[in-house]
Amino acid sequence: MKSTKTEQHGRVRIIGGLWKRRIIRFRGSSELRPTPDSVRETLFNWLAASVQGATCADLFAGSGALGIEAASRGAARVVLVESQQRTWRQLKEIITTLQAQHIVAEHHDALDWLGQCTLKLDLVFIDPPYGSGLLDRAIHRLIRSQSLNPGAQIYIEHRVDEKPQIPSNWILRKQKTTGQVRYSLYQADEALAATSADLL
Repeated sequence: MKSTKTEQHGRVRIIGGLWKRRIIRFRGSSELRPTPDSVRETLFNWLAASVQGATCADLFAGSGALGIEAASRGAARVVLVESQQRTWRQLKEIITTLQAQHIVAEHHDALDWLGQCTLKLDLVFIDPPYGSGLLDRAIHRLIRSQSLNPGAQIYIEHRVDEKPQIPSNWILRKQKTTGQVRYSLYQADEALAATSADLL
C-alpha cells in the first residue's frame, strides 16, 4: 500500500485458525487499508477447507491481513509482497512475533515479483490501492507468469466503478458488494487455457 506523511496506528484481528482473535498492530498511513473483518470472514467462508495446505501470495500485502489469515487457517506457505520498505519491515516484525515460519515477507513491487516468481500458487490475493491502475496490470502479469496451479483461486477487491479485465479462463465463484467496494473470488479453469488476448 502507498504511504503518506500522515501516520496512523491500526489493528487487525485474526478471525480464525491458529491465531484466532490475535490482534495485529501496525503503524501506517491513511492509505494503508486493511480488508475489514466482515469481508475477510466472508472470503474465508467462501474458501473454506481449500486454504489448508495451499501456497498463497498476497500481492499488495499492506497490513498482511489476508495472507496472515490464510496462514492462520492452515496455508502451507504464504508470501506477503510489499513495496513500501517501512510497511515491509513491520510485516517482518509481525511474522517474528507470530513465530510463523511458513510466512515470508518480500520487499518487492508486486509486478516485478510476479515477473520472477518460481512458485506454483494455489491462492492469490490481489487488493491494490483503489484507483491505482494496478489491478489490471497485476492480473495481466499473473497470467504471464504462469505461476497458477490448475484450479487456483484468485481474490480481487476494488471499487465498484473499476471494471477489471478478467482472463477468459477465470470462472467467477463468488462475488459481493459492500458500499462502494466489490470483492470477488475466481477460479482458474483447469480445462481452459488463457487465450492469446489475455497474454497481450
